[in-house]
Parts: sequence; C-alpha cells; structure tokens
Amino acid sequence: MDRVPEVRCLRYKLAALSIDDGPKKWAGLLSRDWLEASPELAGALYVDGHVRLYHGSLTALPKRYVARQRLCLRGTTDYWVNDVLGQPFFAVQRPIDHGLLEALRSDIVPRLLEEVPGQPTGAELEADRYRARFVILFDREGYSPEFFKDMWQTHRIACITYHKYPKDDWPTSEFIEIETTFPGGERVSLKLAERGTRIGDRKSGLWVREVRKLTTSGHQVSLISTAYNESAREDSIRLFSRWSQENFFHYMMQHFAIDLLNEYGTEEIPETKRPVVNPRWRELDRQKRSLKSKLIHRQARFAALTLHPESDVSVQAKWEKHKAELLEEIEQFEHELTGIGDQLKTTPSHLDWDKLPESEKFQRLAPSRKQLVDTVKMIAYRAETALASIVREEFAQTDDARSLLRDLFCSEADLTPDLDKHVLAVQVHPMSNPRANRAIAHLLKHLNAADVTYPGTNLQLVYSITGQAEDPDLVPDQNPADQEV
Repeated sequence: MDRVPEVRCLRYKLAALSIDDGPKKWAGLLSRDWLEASPELAGALYVDGHVRLYHGSLTALPKRYVARQRLCLRGTTDYWVNDVLGQPFFAVQRPIDHGLLEALRSDIVPRLLEEVPGQPTGAELEADRYRARFVILFDREGYSPEFFKDMWQTHRIACITYHKYPKDDWPTSEFIEIETTFPGGERVSLKLAERGTRIGDRKSGLWVREVRKLTTSGHQVSLISTAYNESAREDSIRLFSRWSQENFFHYMMQHFAIDLLNEYGTEEIPETKRPVVNPRWRELDRQKRSLKSKLIHRQARFAALTLHPESDVSVQAKWEKHKAELLEEIEQFEHELTGIGDQLKTTPSHLDWDKLPESEKFQRLAPSRKQLVDTVKMIAYRAETALASIVREEFAQTDDARSLLRDLFCSEADLTPDLDKHVLAVQVHPMSNPRANRAIAHLLKHLNAADVTYPGTNLQLVYSITGQAEDPDLVPDQNPADQEV
C-alpha cells in the first residue's frame, strides 16, 4: 500500500498547525497545567541541556561539545526542565547558546518564577530566612558560586549540584548509613556525611551545605546545596536521582526520535542582544593553542637532548645540529606566540549579533514545527509514564513496564461500536504470555474506571482482552432515549 499520500497529508497538517507562534503558546499552556497539576513535583526541578545534531547544509550552525559522543559537532541546544520522576515540563531552544548558566538566567528562571505553583509569599520568606521558593538541580556545568549567591539573594531560589572542586577526603567515621527511597520508588542505602563549606572567593563566595556520599570503592561524591532548610538525605535523593532526566533523554532519543529533523527550512535569527563568539578571536585562539602544543613538544625534545648528550664523536655533530634546529624552532614559536597574544589582547572575544560579519552569520532551524512535535512527544511520554506506573503494580521488575506498553501500542485491536448502548468496545489481542496478559488486564481495568468517551462522540470506551469474558460492570446501563446520538 502506498503511504506517500498519508505522509504528505501529515506534513500539510503539521505545516498548518505550526503557523506563527501557535505551538509556543500551546506548549506554554500545557506547561502551566502540568506544573499546577503536580505541585508536589514542581518544588524540585532538574535542568539539563541536550544537543540536537544537524548534518544538513542549509546553514552553518556553530559547533558545540556533545558529551555523549565526546566531539564538537554542529547542532542546536535545547534545555529541558523535568520533575523528579523525569517527566518534562517544557524545553527552551537556544540557537545561540552560551551555556547552562546563561540559559538559566535569561530564559528558565524567569519562566519558573511565573509558573511554579505554591511559592511562598514575601511575608513567609521574611519569617523563615532559610526557606526557598523552589529548588533547581543541574550538573557540574552550572557550578558557579556567583550564580548560587545571586539566585538566593535575588530570588530565594536554592541550587543543588556536584562540587566541582572538592577538597581532601573526609574521615570515614563521619559517614552514616541511611535507608531511603528515590522518587521512583527504588529503595537504596546511602552512606552520607554533611558539613558547612565556603565556596568561591571573598567577594562572590558564600557558605553552602556540602553533602558527601561514600561509595563501595571508597570514593567520595560531593554535592553542594543552598537549600539550607533541607536535610542531607533530601539533597542526596534529589541529586543522586538525576539519572531520571538522563534516562529521559536516552529513552526519547531511542523510542520517540527526539533528535529527528522535523523541519527542513531555516529562518533568520530574530534581533537578539546575546553576544556571539568573535570569529577572529576564535581563529587567533585556535592558532595560539596549536602553536603552544608545538612549542611544548619541541621544548620536551630539546630538554631530552640536553639531559642526554651524545658522547660518540662520530654522531656528535649531527646531535649538535639537531639541537640547534630545535632551539631555532623554539625561538620562532615563542615569537609567534607573543604576536598572537598581543592580537588576542586587542581582539574582543564576543561581538553583538548585528556587528558580526555577514559572512559569519548563520540562520536557525525553523522552530515552530519542532516545538509542535516536541509538545506532542511530551504529552505521549507523560501518558506512557502514567500507564507504566499502573503496569508496575503487577510487575516484580519495574523496567519491563515500558517494554510491555510499547508492545501493546503496536499490537492489533478490534473496534466494535454499539450505538444503542453508546459503547465503543476495544478488544486488545492477547500478549505472548500470561504474565503480560495479567498486567494488561490490570491496566485496562483502570482505563475502564476512568469512564472516557471517544472524542467527538458519546461512545464510552470499554477495553477488554479478546477471548476473555466481558465484565458486565464495565458496560454502562443507559437509556438510549436519554442520550444524544
């Protein structure tokens, strides 16, 4: 069967729905609804960046470091905000990216201040000097004493991250074994210790809570926190369960094609005040690093010749010539480095976008269609997460829940409408083993209890597994005369 017309129809629909800023408004409304629906999960939020690679040739996007491939590749960075269970709230696209801290200051924190529900009032913050509005957690990229201090003093936002420069190990006698539960329900045992620590310099530094976890190998993992009224256990649970967001990225790439290029068009970057790296400074910096590497290599070879002089008269002349050539190269590289260093001092490292040479400017990938598709994927992921939590009630190994759901989504089902009873019967075909069928039956029982009607009709959805006896309690006893057909 030819599916080309279906694909074209879908593309036309995506293009129609992606006009102007419709997807942005829709995503914003959904984000507010999700935050307000789960205020207990909105008090601690994970923030991390994900690089979406671009291999096309329509525009020369700047290169950025991709941790999962350990390479600098072209692409755009999306910063995602997730709850402690890994469920996404929203994502911020950054065609011009200066790192996590700048994204937090410019886009994420202002939005969270407006949308996070249940924030304490000014009077409540005044009454409790250690109370925070909410907590944000991120990896070592966001380590900055200046940022922590600014977030606390300006907004009363607490930050938790890994300590980038921990000092000497603490005595093992300080660590206490604690039994706790991660947000996903996993029971763990942690050996924790806590101290007060000052980070940063005298001007921008501040006192923070430092919590360390002692691993089985004896290594001490250090985290720092400005959530002053929390316990060491709460901080460790929050940060050490950051894998939930990493798992989210991995799962979305593998099963939801989050890196798929949905839009092949480009558009001009709107006027922005964010500076960009000066191409001239970038080239000078590259030359400096290249010359410095060559200089260090020659200096090492020259030192080796000096420490081990040649005593054989027959090769001494060759040894002296080689040493003289190395010395000449070293002096030449040092001279070039001095010149490049002088140029770097007079060359600004960043330029405003409007001052960037036209030949160096680039376009961004059209964002509307991607934002629309990403929003649909977020809805699907959150729905799948809710279904997985029900399926896990019947599974001893909770990791199998999503795998079973994926099989269920791909399996066949029989749809039988009954207009007289106002029912749309959905009969799912059995799975390959009784264990999976029991879990699916448990899920369908919850779906039937939700009493959902098919959109645009008055037909109630009633789920069952083909071959199993129908539960009479699931079929509504209604008078057709009282219903609108």
